Amino acid sequence: MLKRLKKRFDFKDIQEYDVEKEIEKYQQIREQILPMIADTVHYVNKALKDGKKVLIEGANAVMLDIDFGTYPFVTSSSPSIGGACTGLGIPPSKIGKVIGVIKAYCTRVGAGCFPTELLDQVGDHMCQVGHEFGTTTGRKRRCGWIDIPAIKYAHMINNFSSFCLTKLDVLTGLDELKIGKSYKMEGAEIDFFPSTLKELDKVSVEFETLAGWKEDISKVTKFEDLPVAAQNYVKRVEELLGVPIEYVGTGPARESIIHRAL
Repeated sequence: MLKRLKKRFDFKDIQEYDVEKEIEKYQQIREQILPMIADTVHYVNKALKDGKKVLIEGANAVMLDIDFGTYPFVTSSSPSIGGACTGLGIPPSKIGKVIGVIKAYCTRVGAGCFPTELLDQVGDHMCQVGHEFGTTTGRKRRCGWIDIPAIKYAHMINNFSSFCLTKLDVLTGLDELKIGKSYKMEGAEIDFFPSTLKELDKVSVEFETLAGWKEDISKVTKFEDLPVAAQNYVKRVEELLGVPIEYVGTGPARESIIHRAL
């Protein structure tokens, strides 16, 4: 391969590339990681059989699921709960508690339909305060109000036991908050999430407006200590979703989390 590249390109880094030195480097790395390599299908299933708890963290989001997401603006895998089974080789019957992680507002990277998107100062506030930039690329994320129909659709696929509502603190300082509570298509409310981009692009969002708050909540660890407006926002989102919000993120620190007893 390197010989072919050297023939095709005259770049200095390619011409001076030392294959043997690179192999030696990875041989050293190999010795470090070799004890960590195992048959993970057997490993995880044995842990479950032995009564151990296994925590599985999904990446990306349901709306990026290759089968159920807003295709073609999706990832290449299944970040739904079904992906835990196909990715790890564990049976569905072994899945216990399923926690859905959602932001207190909505974000999207790149192209694709975004019914609740904000192209104003509020959207900029969410982006800047929430540090909504791609981890690898640094690309600015699109921001908008929380989208209840989309979350309900994700719940339909995953059957969440409860939700973890993160980044509530990002909404601090806004005079009013809006919740995208339902979709309308051609003037009539719909009770389903559109299956095609063409349909999704046609929806209009019915919003509900709530009062905002100004107080800093980043150090709050008890739900009753939140400003009343913040409590009302969480409770209303919970009511619309029909699923309990068990955890509330109040800041970027590890300890900035509220656990609500269910």
